[in-house]
Amino acid sequence: MVVVPPSTLAIRNITKTYPGGTQALRGVSLSLRAGIVHGLVGANGAGKSTLIKIIAGAERPTTGELVWLGRSTDWRRPADAQSAGVAVVHQQSPVVPALSVLENVYLGNETTGLWKPQDRISEFAALCERVAFEIDPHTIVAELSVGDRQMVSILRALAQNPALILLDEPTASISPAERAGVLGAARSLAAAGVAVVFVSHFLNEVMQICDEVSVLRDGQLVDEFDRDGMSVERMVAGIVGSRLHAVEAVKPTHDIGEVVLDVRELQSTGMNSPVSLQVRRGEIVGIAGLLGSGRTSLLKAIFGADHRVGGEVVVNGHPLSASPQAGVAGGLALVPEDRMSQGLIGDWEIWRNTSLADSRELSRRFRILDVARERLLASRARRELGIVAPSIDTLVKDLSGGNAQKVVFAKWIYKTHHVLLLDEPTAGVDVAGKADLIKLIRDLAERGIGILVVLSEFEELLSLVDRVVVLRHGAIETEFSADAVSVADLTASVGGLA
Repeated sequence: MVVVPPSTLAIRNITKTYPGGTQALRGVSLSLRAGIVHGLVGANGAGKSTLIKIIAGAERPTTGELVWLGRSTDWRRPADAQSAGVAVVHQQSPVVPALSVLENVYLGNETTGLWKPQDRISEFAALCERVAFEIDPHTIVAELSVGDRQMVSILRALAQNPALILLDEPTASISPAERAGVLGAARSLAAAGVAVVFVSHFLNEVMQICDEVSVLRDGQLVDEFDRDGMSVERMVAGIVGSRLHAVEAVKPTHDIGEVVLDVRELQSTGMNSPVSLQVRRGEIVGIAGLLGSGRTSLLKAIFGADHRVGGEVVVNGHPLSASPQAGVAGGLALVPEDRMSQGLIGDWEIWRNTSLADSRELSRRFRILDVARERLLASRARRELGIVAPSIDTLVKDLSGGNAQKVVFAKWIYKTHHVLLLDEPTAGVDVAGKADLIKLIRDLAERGIGILVVLSEFEELLSLVDRVVVLRHGAIETEFSADAVSVADLTASVGGLA
């Protein structure tokens, strides 16, 4: 006989309607139980973030009920949920870089009176042991990798002694190697009797660690199943139906023309060795490499954002000087890895972000921006790229990852550009958003734009590109035709095994 643990939190018929009529949730009911890792998946705009905010006390439902440990509750602010026993770890959980690991873990959770970090060393060690994570408690957080910072956030949540922990895209911004630690921590927490909600667009991770899964689409619960009924195909069908498969099933053929980008013995302060490569008009070239291999440094050096110490970048036969201004003027465009800090202005509306790279063309006399033309351009981008937002006046910081990324693309694609440099363009984007972006990248190649793209997910990379170059220790080791290499072979090559 299977014993079903009682609900830590029962979510009963929750709806959420925002001013203006947007209905983010439509009668969602879930049961989150102790010792269970509950996966929550869905496309951008499906309602995942709204549901997480309601559970965490950051939003209140319009109708419906939350039942916490058998009692109806009405959390009015995050502190209420935290006091009850709810902890949250976000995709980019805030840490204080100048403080030590120990100080960050207990930040906001200090005991009364004079508190000394060393008083909690043994308690800290016990927390680390629970999630099988080893780290010097006195290390300054600024010195840590993104993955280790995420583990510090998990330790901080665990220090609250939660009955329920919400892991909201905790692996979206970290390397594949670092994900193992976060996933192991989630399983360890469940094994210790904590109810765990795991939100992720990496469906293989959901398959790996979740005991049960709920699928949201358009604010509704459209499917739920336990491990026996779990499959990637079922999750994808619930999230987007056949949409992703329709995009990825057959790689379209397209014409590849003359060399449009010629990188000659390029070296910058962030690269260990000179790099040479070419991209042709209409060609999609992928860069495969591990973190630290120099992928981002290479793209920035080509764009002119990193200081060059040697070499040359030639676009359409014209050498470019080493500055972003010269790169843009010469026909280069860069979609950076960190879109919110490097590609967008979060506190600006969609329409103002869309015109960031096009201000000269959108200006009237005396370089005064023509707001009407800016808004028309943003409306066009919203329509053509399928940016899901209440209006072009929505702040980009309030958009989902996929929609924010579309705004970054919109900033560039309505100008005349010959080469597009893409650094992890689908990072932090769900299945449906990836399908949209993959289609957009292919459409841009069809227009004759040369594309150089960094992607850490090799299956996704090989499904998109014509050719892939392997970067290791800041140097190009080899290159493959995408049709002639497997994911296993490419994984071995970037790791120095082939």
